[in-house]
Amino acid sequence: MVALIVILVVAVFVVSTLARSIRIVPQARARVVERLGRYHRTLSPGMALVVPFIDRLRPLIDLREQVVSFPPQPVITEDNLVVNIDSVIYFQVTDAKSASYEIANYIQAIEQLTVTTLRNVIGGMALEKTLTSRDEINNQLRGVLDEATGKWGIRVNRVELKAIDPPASIKETMEKQMRADREKRAAILQAEGQKQAAILTAEGEKQAAVLRAQGQREATILEAEGQAKAIGTVFQAIHDGNPDPQLLAYQYVQALPQIAAGESNKVWIVPAEFQRALGRIGSKEDKDG
Repeated sequence: MVALIVILVVAVFVVSTLARSIRIVPQARARVVERLGRYHRTLSPGMALVVPFIDRLRPLIDLREQVVSFPPQPVITEDNLVVNIDSVIYFQVTDAKSASYEIANYIQAIEQLTVTTLRNVIGGMALEKTLTSRDEINNQLRGVLDEATGKWGIRVNRVELKAIDPPASIKETMEKQMRADREKRAAILQAEGQKQAAILTAEGEKQAAVLRAQGQREATILEAEGQAKAIGTVFQAIHDGNPDPQLLAYQYVQALPQIAAGESNKVWIVPAEFQRALGRIGSKEDKDG
């Protein structure tokens, strides 16, 4: 009976020892092994064997990229204004040994380093530049953090500022300024539009006046040319017909009513030739009578 108990105890001890000797490390994880209190090795993903009661395993270390969001931190700008900055850090553990022995709590260390670096960077910028220089601030933060965390076995991949919140009074002033700027730009655009419209209207009126003047000139020229041609035709017909003075006087007498019809015709000048012709016509009528 005693022998059976001893065998059972030995079997349980052996099974327990074997169970403690076999360790499985998940993918993208790492585990540091200490032997007799000193660093021995780092277990990679998969199954590994350790020496029970001699080797001690430290907690698993995540080798994947991690995201840490820090609460808003009050920072004073160069022009003595307090802004709250909310930041996000993307980092990855590259050396499990350094992350275990070079820093006690790398998450807390990264947070404090981020806060101090933010204060140094923002302290050298005015508020307006701070609000428009996120990329520059991100690059400076990443450079400082990556350099400081390198000896901890950590690589900082990205640093992002989620929000930069100035004081409420500054926000109200900025909103008023932006509204005034928008109204100013709108007024300028409206004035420019009215100016262009007036210029285009004046140009159109000018071109229309020029075209009207050209049309009137051409019409006058054509009318004068027509009258000249008509006079020339009449003159040529009269010349070809070789009329006597009596006929001309008769035609003149017939044209007198049309000449008198004009409002501006107050005084008429009758050539002496027509007077003599008229006299002949009268004498001829007396003889015929």
